[in-house]
Amino acid sequence: MQPPGGHAVYLDAQAFLPHIPAEHFPAVALAGELYLEGGIRSVEIGTLMFGAAAKMNLVRLAFPRRVYTQSHVDYVVEVILEVWKKRQSIRGLKLVYEAPFLRHFTARLQPL
Repeated sequence: MQPPGGHAVYLDAQAFLPHIPAEHFPAVALAGELYLEGGIRSVEIGTLMFGAAAKMNLVRLAFPRRVYTQSHVDYVVEVILEVWKKRQSIRGLKLVYEAPFLRHFTARLQPL
């Protein structure tokens, strides 16, 4: 996302994974791959969180001030680049359970 700023970096999951339609949760798939590849915790802000009202599918990487060193940031970049290399093999997800409210907190998904 451009311009960068604030206290987080946002990845546009729809641009990162254009082969995954919004209804198959590309931001959740990307967040999962970042965790599997490098243990990076992030959050989906998109179709799982907002349903049909979602305008974008983003992955939020929080960077609180005075917490991370440059080597931490370098590591995150390296992991993102590794996931980018294998992006075509990343598949979407299907929703198998959702709560009536705040579904993104307790949803259950399965890989397609």
